[in-house]
Amino acid sequence: MEKDSTSAVGADALAIPLLTPYQMGKFHLSHRYVVYCPFCRTPSSESSDMDATLVLSLRTIWVLLLFGCWVCVRIVLAPLTRQRSYGYVPQPHAILYYSQRTTKGGLLIAEATAVSDTAQGYKDAPGIWTEEQVEAWKPIVDAVHAKGGIFFCQLWHVGRVSNAGFQPHGQAPISCTDKPLIRRSNGGDVNRFTPPRRLKTEEIPQIVNDFRIAAKNAIEAGFDGVEIHGAHGFLIEQFMKDQVNDRTDQYGGSQENRCRFGLEIVEAISNEIGADRVGIRLSPFAPYNQCSDSKPEALGLYMAESLNRYGIAYCHVVEPGQKTGGEQLLSVLPMRKAFNGSFMTSGGFDREGGNRALAENRADLVAYGRWFLANPDLPRRFELNVPLNQYDTSTFYTPDPVIGYTDYPFFV
Repeated sequence: MEKDSTSAVGADALAIPLLTPYQMGKFHLSHRYVVYCPFCRTPSSESSDMDATLVLSLRTIWVLLLFGCWVCVRIVLAPLTRQRSYGYVPQPHAILYYSQRTTKGGLLIAEATAVSDTAQGYKDAPGIWTEEQVEAWKPIVDAVHAKGGIFFCQLWHVGRVSNAGFQPHGQAPISCTDKPLIRRSNGGDVNRFTPPRRLKTEEIPQIVNDFRIAAKNAIEAGFDGVEIHGAHGFLIEQFMKDQVNDRTDQYGGSQENRCRFGLEIVEAISNEIGADRVGIRLSPFAPYNQCSDSKPEALGLYMAESLNRYGIAYCHVVEPGQKTGGEQLLSVLPMRKAFNGSFMTSGGFDREGGNRALAENRADLVAYGRWFLANPDLPRRFELNVPLNQYDTSTFYTPDPVIGYTDYPFFV
């Protein structure tokens, strides 16, 4: 029977894997512990002694220890491209957007953020390579921290998923290859791509350094860490997958060589900001942006095992698709078992699917994208098992600073 009284909320949480305790990493943050009221959105400073006793007795149910901070749930805000950072500079309206989706101790991953002026391929997606961009991120990060959230910045380079109009001086996009994408359909618009320029071997260390500097800038902006975007057919994955990478140098050919670029980025960033501030997102199973591999499970397993050398905080993997009838094509379990750190999964989960992924030990954390976009209080709604707002795909990438961005209602 569905629970509908707040007096039963604490007991009901025991049966909800998404709301159970978890410790991720060894990241030490200065944090003042406060009484947390599970029946409210904020810590209560006026709780009665009885309320405080109740809350403290439920602390192991309602809070997680993440990087040394109390974290409410295993529900994570996935990185979501929203294309509202005009001129590649984060805007003040993002303060409300991210603040709305912050719970005390909750983990948020910011939208994909370009590491350099060659990294762009989407209109009005944010960057973090200039001083102006770093300064613009600071009040956004401050707003998340003011509500007790943990905030990571996702760092990306789109590689060949771009055209000359996004590139400095109208030059060709860069990639591991000169094989072009044909076109992309996004919300009904067809975007054409400029054939990429194959990076010279001696140029690759500079791209690695761009990621390192971007990570340093993210920490300067106040972020608690960074997630390296190694998924969805963008530059790092272009190097990884054998259906795109046709190089003959030390960055091409064997699986080890194809993964070298991504792992060099992991190493450079870990050395710069500390491995316990670093995560990575991978999608070995899916052919996003015409980027596929002949042996996706082997690729994913190799990356999971290789990442253990660096001791990073987490590995975030996009789940494989399903055949008609629900038969699983491939599984993240080999990667999950091989990786020593915290394992995060994403891929269209609802409340039931997320709970099942945790109950089956496929992941430690579940990242939610579209449902979190449309439900800024998603953990609260999952806690109470109440209906969700439906998302509007037509407003995902529009430039409006309110509609489809900060106007989704909270549950009352």
